Amino acid sequence: MATKKESTISVDTIAFYDKVISTLKDVARKGDTVPYTSLNGHMFSYLSKDGTLNLRLPKDAIEPFLAKYKTKLCEAYGIVQKEYVTVPDSLLKNTAELKKHFAVSYNYVASLKPKPSKKK
Repeated sequence: MATKKESTISVDTIAFYDKVISTLKDVARKGDTVPYTSLNGHMFSYLSKDGTLNLRLPKDAIEPFLAKYKTKLCEAYGIVQKEYVTVPDSLLKNTAELKKHFAVSYNYVASLKPKPSKKK
């Protein structure tokens, strides 16, 4: 029988992530080892295995975010994820400021065509 994998992400990091998730009604954290949020089959935020928060943003919001927070596009498994920005730890801990960007991310994926469900 397969055992459930434990997350390597700190409890504090997950708590900050949960706090920002709670700012949007009807959004719930999913995933065990890689916590994430999604809407209509589109992921819009996730914590990488090292505990870094990554947000999916529309094209017009990416450059201003990167410049303001002196951060970079997310890189996973050697591939740059062009729609995802890496959220600095200081911003993750600032729910009041982060919730604005989290809402932009949510609204962006809400504007995308829903992916067909794989569930029967």
